[in-house]
Amino acid sequence: MADTSQQNSSLKQFLASIATINGDLSNITAPPFVLADKSTTEFPRYWIEHPGLFCAPAHESTPELRILAVLKWFLSSLRGQQYAGRNPSDGVKKPLNAFLGELFLGHCGREGEECRLVSEQVSHHPPVTACYLWNEKHGVRAEGYTRQEITFSGSVNIQQIGHAVMHLDEHDEDYLIPLPNVKVKGILTGGPYPELHGTYSIVSSTGYIAEVDFTGKGFMGMGGKKNGLHAAIYKADDKKRKDALFTAEGSWSESFEMKDASGKVIDTCDVGSAPATDFTAPPLDQQDPWESRKAWNGVIESIHTGNMQGVADSKNKLESAQRDMRKQPGTSEESWEAVFFRKHGSHPVAEKLMASSGQRLDPESTCGVWRFDLEGAAKRERPWRGGSTPYGKQ
Repeated sequence: MADTSQQNSSLKQFLASIATINGDLSNITAPPFVLADKSTTEFPRYWIEHPGLFCAPAHESTPELRILAVLKWFLSSLRGQQYAGRNPSDGVKKPLNAFLGELFLGHCGREGEECRLVSEQVSHHPPVTACYLWNEKHGVRAEGYTRQEITFSGSVNIQQIGHAVMHLDEHDEDYLIPLPNVKVKGILTGGPYPELHGTYSIVSSTGYIAEVDFTGKGFMGMGGKKNGLHAAIYKADDKKRKDALFTAEGSWSESFEMKDASGKVIDTCDVGSAPATDFTAPPLDQQDPWESRKAWNGVIESIHTGNMQGVADSKNKLESAQRDMRKQPGTSEESWEAVFFRKHGSHPVAEKLMASSGQRLDPESTCGVWRFDLEGAAKRERPWRGGSTPYGKQ
């Protein structure tokens, strides 16, 4: 196990190397001790770590209350996504870079009411992760995909390119869900933490829009509030945004209040203490070799035991095998076909919702528009790719 002085020296070298790189840092090699014990394909699970909130919009009686419930679910999911289930006081760690074809499947919630997830790495250059989440009993489903472009300018800047759409079966309603950009601050002081930044819109097909403005601490920690947010729900035709039906304010990593038009507090969400529902993935001996925890098992076990050399060796073995596979015509990225998702050129629902908030689809940046293949998925079963594994043929 590397001692603290060695780790500090390696961290300084790592940070110094980041500062010299121009362009995308998505595939940068980090020291083993700053790695998280999970891959980027696992991160969509945090959308459903509070199953009741994910399903709540389906049971509200009016469009106004439904978009309010969608806003509450969205804001409540951010802490888990940005800290990957860790306590904020523990800081952030770099997730493992998902390899092409990597899969993560599982569910949250009680038997018969599970919220399920399928996540797949559909592109490696550039890295694009697609996911589909659903609750069959309550008729709530969401799908989306994101490309993360990472750069450095004093902080690590993570730009998310892509989109997500939630659908409520009973009401036949759609909601455009934003994918906020992230700044990882505190890098140079050794205490990294995430800040969301910018203004984003949740757009409903019913004619309502929730605008979310993320703020944070100022330069060198001066001014502002860590992980701050302000959100307001309007009718989409209220161009000047004068009459907010509901507002939300506070911190996405601690707590926020939701108020009605009169300013009365109608809900307080303590996300800092709300217990997350355990995510259940198949046991390792039942997982396919392409599933994330199975493929990265050597790395994950070494992280848990503090064996940094084991982390480096296991990680290099998998990544080297992947590079060799991509050199072969049959397994090159150009010829690769995803298991659960299909590439499209458009998404009419997403494009309509985007247009109402001044956004547009950008399929060129994400190697296509990725949609869940519902019909094909019903016919899929393990082993997903026959005798093929991330290390080549068995």
